[in-house]
Amino acid sequence: MNPAANHWAHTPERSNMLMLRIMTWISLRLGRRTGRIILHFIAAYFLLFSPRSRRASRNYLNRALGRAASWLDLYRHFYSFASTIHDRIYLINRRFDLFEFEIHGADQLHALLADGRGLFLLGAHLGSFEVMRAISKLQPELRVAMVMHEANAQKINAMLAAINPETQQDIIGLGNIDSMLMVQERLDQGYLVGMLADRTPGDDALFPVSFLGAAASLPTGPFRMAALLRRPVFFMTGLYLGANRYRIHFDMLADFSSLAPGQRKAAIEAAITRYAELLEHYCRAAPYNWFNFFDFWHSSTDAAPDRP
Repeated sequence: MNPAANHWAHTPERSNMLMLRIMTWISLRLGRRTGRIILHFIAAYFLLFSPRSRRASRNYLNRALGRAASWLDLYRHFYSFASTIHDRIYLINRRFDLFEFEIHGADQLHALLADGRGLFLLGAHLGSFEVMRAISKLQPELRVAMVMHEANAQKINAMLAAINPETQQDIIGLGNIDSMLMVQERLDQGYLVGMLADRTPGDDALFPVSFLGAAASLPTGPFRMAALLRRPVFFMTGLYLGANRYRIHFDMLADFSSLAPGQRKAAIEAAITRYAELLEHYCRAAPYNWFNFFDFWHSSTDAAPDRP
């Protein structure tokens, strides 16, 4: 089992439903500005009292920034994470008027959707995948279904119910007998099927890649599913730029539509390598948007120690 994957999958959630409901009430009743003031205290708390996450943040930022990360860098990292979680409250409640969205690469995506056949969107814990909700609401022709492991699907549904009981999201849980059939059904209906492809709960095959100057491992499952169902695949990220601004990128990863069986393995490996390259590119472009607060590189020897 991948030790890093095992760590994040079994680390207890820091948030709880009571705090989420309190933040939701403050944010929707008192406004985003008041809610963002509270975020400073939340970010400072986790920076000071979560040493494991702080070490992971420093290890990552040293790589992404190309220099030793300062305490201010660490704080910006935690604050960016808190901001995207906070903004999720407004996005789920359809307060899209509060944000500015800049979109890149959507033309190619629309062109492939024009024939009525869906495609895969592979994201990461980089920025906010929740901004896809805004895109699908602002552009009703885009329909989005999320695929995730069953335990995560239950957590997401509980979170949505806490924020807005009337909110419904099309979520397909992996591990069920009919999971693949449900994914294929959505694709045949012209959906964008989204998955996060930078983590595994520990039961997926891994492929080694170079990421930010060191060896890392990425799960092959999302790519194998796209190849098996013979669909195009896009990389998607919604980068938080500060204040109320997000920049959304769509980049073509692979098109498995006409893939010969003997080419599948090489095509999947090429797609995963391309995914890692895009992930690195956007991490360097917006370094405080990476939200994997665990040892992603499996305790590599060149990681800098956490300084007091």
